[in-house]
Order: sequence, then C-alpha cells, then structure tokens
Amino acid sequence: MKTQRENAPPKDDGNDQVEVDVQDQLSPEARELAGLKDRYLRLNADFDNFRKRTSQEAARRAAEQKESFIRDLLPVVDNLERALGSDASPEQLRQGVQMTIQQLHQLLRRHGIEPDESLGQPFDPHCHEALRTGDDPSKPDQAVLDVFQRGYRRGKEVFRPAKVVVNDLNPPTATR
Repeated sequence: MKTQRENAPPKDDGNDQVEVDVQDQLSPEARELAGLKDRYLRLNADFDNFRKRTSQEAARRAAEQKESFIRDLLPVVDNLERALGSDASPEQLRQGVQMTIQQLHQLLRRHGIEPDESLGQPFDPHCHEALRTGDDPSKPDQAVLDVFQRGYRRGKEVFRPAKVVVNDLNPPTATR
C-alpha cells in the first residue's frame, strides 16, 4: 500500500523537474502526441503572425501606391486651378484643357491604365456597355458607331467598360 506522500503529485519548486517526471511516466505514443500538439500550436501561432504581417504589409503598400498616385495627380489639379484663375481667351483655355488632358493620360499610363479605342471595333460585351443601337448600312453589323464614354484597361483587364452605340442591321421582328 502506498503512502499519501507517494500518491501526492510532485511539488512545483520552480524548475522543470515536474514536466520531466510527467514526460517519463507517459507512454512513447503519448509523448509523441504531446510533441505533435506542441508543434501544431507553435505552427498555428507562427501562421497567425505571418498572416498579420502580410496583411499589414499589403495595407502599407496600398497606402504608398495611393500616395504616389495623389502626388502625381496634384500637378494636374494645379494646372486646372491656374486655368480657372486666368483671363485667357476661349482658344487659350481650350489649348490648356487639351494639354491638361494629355498630362492626365500620361499619368494614367504611368500607373498602368490605358484608354481603350472602341470606335469602329466589333461590339464586345466584356469591354463595351451598349447604351443604344443605331442603323448605319455603311458600317458592319455589331460595330461600335459612337462612344459616349471611353473605356480603360489595366493590362488585359477591363478597368472601365466603354459606353457605346452599337450598329444593328437586323430589322426588328414583329411580335404578335
């Protein structure tokens, strides 16, 4: 018969002796399981830290890109404000606006945005939004006849579809 002292759990005297004693009493499978659980918890914590770091890094990069775009845009705003404050003739204002538009297009190109030329092209629902149809027998069927709002691309991806008028040479069918 065991005494109370033998049945009592070992006292924690501040060192790792208690953990070592418990590890010695476990079967090899239980020790392996405990080690795997510890490894799992550490990997999980490492992954959570990685996820937080990458999220913060992505947010930082996005903020830097926005800041860069705004810095590039401010000279265009300055030119528009100067134009509003000037006593230029209508022709000079028109030239100034054309130069400012060129400056904006250069800015968009530097940031990977290209205008999409749609006039005369076949209608593509992936990059065009048909606002209405027209009827021009001198143009091919389903060709873009007019562009109300230019479309833009970023690489091969449509950034904004063009709003267009589409040629429709097929006569409407009567419904009864």
